Amino acid sequence: MHTDINISGLISRLPQRWQAFILLARLDRPIGIWLLLLPGWWAIALASGGFQGMDSRAWLCFALFGIGAIVMRAAGCVVNDLWDRDLDRRVTRTQYRPLAAGILTLRQAVIFLGFLLMIGLVILLQFNTLTIILGLISLPLIALYPLAKRFTHWPQLVLGLVFNFGALMGWSAITATLPLPASILYAAGIFWTLGYDTIYAHQDREDDALVGIKSSALRLGSYAKPTIILFYSFFLTLILAAAILQSGTSTELGLIQIVLWLGLASHIFWHLHRWNPTDDADSLRLFKLNREWGLVILVMLLI
Repeated sequence: MHTDINISGLISRLPQRWQAFILLARLDRPIGIWLLLLPGWWAIALASGGFQGMDSRAWLCFALFGIGAIVMRAAGCVVNDLWDRDLDRRVTRTQYRPLAAGILTLRQAVIFLGFLLMIGLVILLQFNTLTIILGLISLPLIALYPLAKRFTHWPQLVLGLVFNFGALMGWSAITATLPLPASILYAAGIFWTLGYDTIYAHQDREDDALVGIKSSALRLGSYAKPTIILFYSFFLTLILAAAILQSGTSTELGLIQIVLWLGLASHIFWHLHRWNPTDDADSLRLFKLNREWGLVILVMLLI
């Protein structure tokens, strides 16, 4: 049976009650943490001027963003499951999630959410005023994102707006400003999310259509692959544009950076070309590759 739950390793040896909260927070699938975290790390690296420009404060921001991504991704998953528990019961991949399966109660989930949000607030208060404001602005989007799939075929766009706020917050944490390269980096992340989450949504197309959940995978249909290729084209172009604008001119980008960018682009488009949208396992494999692609971007921006 196709499911997104992964009980193995250390998680399988924990008490069942602990397992339930770990699964609710999606800690068994850290890919989501990486996808939330990387835009913030990109921004910190680029705003600092790369590895050589990063001081102790920048590295502290790196660490705080890492912890914050774990906590806020978990909080977002709890919010999502609170909204979607009835729908999750009707989708093969999600029917065994703790709330959908009745392993945890609503009260337990809400208390757990409050605990996560308190940790998130403590972390947020370590930053400057602009970053705190941006973090607070993102909260309504996090709360409302799960509703998007009920009203629009583009919940992936709403997720992009939410998941890439780290690009704005990372930049403001370093400079206390939001210049044009920060906005371009944010836009790049949105197109990245449109790409990878539309790929991810292909796993649920049949169930989503039956229960009335909307997604870009359903909306695009047979045009999904060429459209996703377009999304990634915009993503890669905007990443390069942000790097060029921040460095001054394209001639100031190093040879290693250009080689990394070209290699990354080739790797992405090769895998997109080979992708089989009707194969759930292949969609999940391609979705998970985005962590490696995002890390290559991070290395490029740190150099």
